[in-house]
Amino acid sequence: MNVNGTVAEGFEAVEEAFAANFARLGERGAAVTVYRHGRRVVHLWAGTRDVDGTEPWEEGTAQVVRSATKGVVAAALLLLHQRGELDLDAPVATYWPEYKANGKEHTLIRHLLAHRAGVPVLDHPLTPEQAADPDLGAAAVAAQAPVWEPGTAHGYHAQTFSWLTGELIRRITGRPVGEWIADEITGPVGAGLWLGLPEREQERVGRVGAVEPPHIEGALRTRPKKAVADAYADPDSLTRRAFAAITPLPDENAPAYRAAALPASNGIATADGLARIYASLIGEVDGGIRLFTPSTMELARTEQSAGPDRVLMVNTRFGLGPMLHGPASPLLSPGSFGHPGRGGALGFADPESGIAFGYVTNGFQPGVTADPRAQSLVRAVRGALGA
Repeated sequence: MNVNGTVAEGFEAVEEAFAANFARLGERGAAVTVYRHGRRVVHLWAGTRDVDGTEPWEEGTAQVVRSATKGVVAAALLLLHQRGELDLDAPVATYWPEYKANGKEHTLIRHLLAHRAGVPVLDHPLTPEQAADPDLGAAAVAAQAPVWEPGTAHGYHAQTFSWLTGELIRRITGRPVGEWIADEITGPVGAGLWLGLPEREQERVGRVGAVEPPHIEGALRTRPKKAVADAYADPDSLTRRAFAAITPLPDENAPAYRAAALPASNGIATADGLARIYASLIGEVDGGIRLFTPSTMELARTEQSAGPDRVLMVNTRFGLGPMLHGPASPLLSPGSFGHPGRGGALGFADPESGIAFGYVTNGFQPGVTADPRAQSLVRAVRGALGA
């Protein structure tokens, strides 16, 4: 496999791991970027632009990153808090009065960010066309009764996080969520990430699709615990219902879907875009802008939820929006914060080492929070740091 890009001295193992992903782990097309203390030290891409094509991946190729978008919209809400426009301990209904319906009047902003709001499902799922309408999505979650008392437990809000966060930003700022993120985050940072892909950027985005991981001779095949497998198989479980809040599944390659702004699931990014945003949360990027103050950075990674996740059926950890390092979603170190995308993508920051990491792929493999290709790259970064 011909790997393109650059690697700083000391990070050669990341290039080796990246090439090995193609040779051993079924990678079709991907990119990885790493910043350290605001300077880019790894910037690699290889394979094909489309999961089912032959055209080569180029430096600016972008892909759908699914739930890796959640970390970016969480950063947007924390920036509003940093600016004094959002009180994390206020009820959601302070900003969005309709949200208090059906027993949700005591749901706090911090409950929403930490997947404790109790509305991971919709009793009446939305079609992809309905889901793309922010008014319909907001009305659906505002009307939904919680499936547990808000604040008392946590469970991954796989799809509903889109309308919960997007509507809050719209109510506070008066601007659509994708527009606000473009103006206040990706534009100032110079990051290749879009929530609501503009027509002018359509040509740079590759086709994504599901791929089966290869069988590796002699490797142990891990199987999910029975409770996890049963939850994904049962159409009435919170697990299945959470992921089915949009039914049927959208065509992620359709221009109309990519033009929608669903901050839980349909951000489109380059690996550099993801890494650059996280670099700006923990320090200055290329000697320029820093988005988070040190206190906001600490807020982002302060544990709010930990233990059994009522949706994912494994132990998960969340700060105020980001996922935190743990067995279900290993990042670089205990102090790391970020978010994976189901099937592959990963973005995170590790303040102690100054590392910001972004990985995108066009081949979605089974798994929600710990893709083996992304994990091989994280291990290589850890090794490069001597950790």
